[in-house]
Amino acid sequence: MSVEHHPLISEFPEHRERIHELKSSDAHFRRLFDEYHEVDRTVYRMDENIEPASDQTMEKLKVHRLALKDQLLAILTGRA
Repeated sequence: MSVEHHPLISEFPEHRERIHELKSSDAHFRRLFDEYHEVDRTVYRMDENIEPASDQTMEKLKVHRLALKDQLLAILTGRA
């Protein structure tokens, strides 16, 4: 099974410039951005059985990744 990463820039290409700007200027955004990418890497590794995990753990991380993505999008669109 081929599983893809979900980098934020690929998820929101229309916000590419704003993402780069906020990574440099907003510590809270940068922390959420880094956490999102760490969770995404972990989910990818679990999906590829590089780091085996239970279905419950995998689902919990996917929900957390989605929550982070929602928070990041809210900041990007000024709804935070």
